[in-house]
Amino acid sequence: MSIHDIGTRRELFVDDTLIERLDGARLTLHHPQPAGVALALDAPWEGRFCGYATVLFDGDRYLMTYRGWMAVGEDAAPAFTCLATSPDGIHWEKPDLGLVELNGSTSNNIILHERDHGAVCHNFAPFIDTRPGVPADERFKALGGTWRVTGGLLPYASADAVHWRRLSDKPVVTHPTFGFDSQNVAFWSEAEGRYVCFYRYFTEGEEGKRWVCRQSSDDFLHWGETVEMRSVGGPIEQIYIQQTTPYYRAPHLYVATAARFNPGRTAITAEQAALAGVEERYWHDTADGVLMTTRAHSDAYHRTFMESWIRPGPGPEHWVSRANYPACGVVPTGENEMSVYVNRRYAQEAAYIERLTLRPDGFCSLNAGYGGGEMVTVPLRFSGDRLSLNLATSAAGDVRVELQDASGAAIEGHALADADELIGDQLDRIVTWGGRADVSALAGRPVRLRFVLRDANLFSMRFIT
Repeated sequence: MSIHDIGTRRELFVDDTLIERLDGARLTLHHPQPAGVALALDAPWEGRFCGYATVLFDGDRYLMTYRGWMAVGEDAAPAFTCLATSPDGIHWEKPDLGLVELNGSTSNNIILHERDHGAVCHNFAPFIDTRPGVPADERFKALGGTWRVTGGLLPYASADAVHWRRLSDKPVVTHPTFGFDSQNVAFWSEAEGRYVCFYRYFTEGEEGKRWVCRQSSDDFLHWGETVEMRSVGGPIEQIYIQQTTPYYRAPHLYVATAARFNPGRTAITAEQAALAGVEERYWHDTADGVLMTTRAHSDAYHRTFMESWIRPGPGPEHWVSRANYPACGVVPTGENEMSVYVNRRYAQEAAYIERLTLRPDGFCSLNAGYGGGEMVTVPLRFSGDRLSLNLATSAAGDVRVELQDASGAAIEGHALADADELIGDQLDRIVTWGGRADVSALAGRPVRLRFVLRDANLFSMRFIT
């Protein structure tokens, strides 16, 4: 019998990894809710082709890097890497950094210029390096570059996310065929104890589908073998950027807020495109945001939901090529809120980055309607002495929990008949049986959890001490 050792990890209901049986319940996708414009991309050095944003939460501040790019094609302009900052992830500003001269002035928020860093500015993607013992002047790291120009991804480091230096003049992440010309992300994985990079490649050369590979490294400079990610639960689609990062409340779970590209799928007319100011080559395709998940050490994305996670929404300006691309990063922006960010109105003068919100752990949930339903887990082994749930019920609904032994028999004192009804909307609700919460006597033993729901959503669970 296979037993999943979850210890005190928080487990989200985003896939079927811990699910053995569903009866009248289902996994439900939740959509981020619009929360307004986070950043208008209206500076002269930004322009209609801004994109590939990354959002980082750095304790008492938030950082957003993104590409500034005014024109492509025959009238191509240089690309820049820009920086925005925020005290709360809600209100953003563009600091006057004074680092890069542009048109005779250094009054801008540019941190890298294409004339000095080349194709790195096309897709520069930083992260906060949380590796134990990392030098202070390498607290931030990044990768950037394209297959055509740099041959792969070049490594960078910084003490403050503003002043960057290259760690190698040769690419450290490479692939034998075409790839990298989109946002490619890396991070220190607490769960794996090494650096992990997810990057774009084409499944069959340039004529294939845009999909994802991963590599890993102990030191950020020497990377291991290429692993092509599998797609579990759905077919491989055109994933333009995958934005895979460890979820901050459960770092063994990697959440991919990906962009699904639909080449040749036209939704607006030439007249609508002209009114929006969209160039000819940028209104014949469409894109939306999808949610994929994977886990530490895994070579597969779970496609639990093939449906759109972030739809384009009303207005022809959102139904253009390369619009609606999510930024990399899911960050807390309040006690009961987390935020994701998305590029809007791509290839248009009024381009901007929008903020959207979810409840913590709120990507998906285990859900049952008024008629009720239940779920039984695979055998688990836990640590701790109490079970905490992130849940929401209606005023008429409830959640109850039964603890079973590995064979599926109810454990005395923790049967469904002993379970107290859990009613309300809380991120950390302690489960009780006859008013008693202590489950320490069962820690380390194989158990199953039976969740019985009525008009309720269960977002995550965690055993705590």
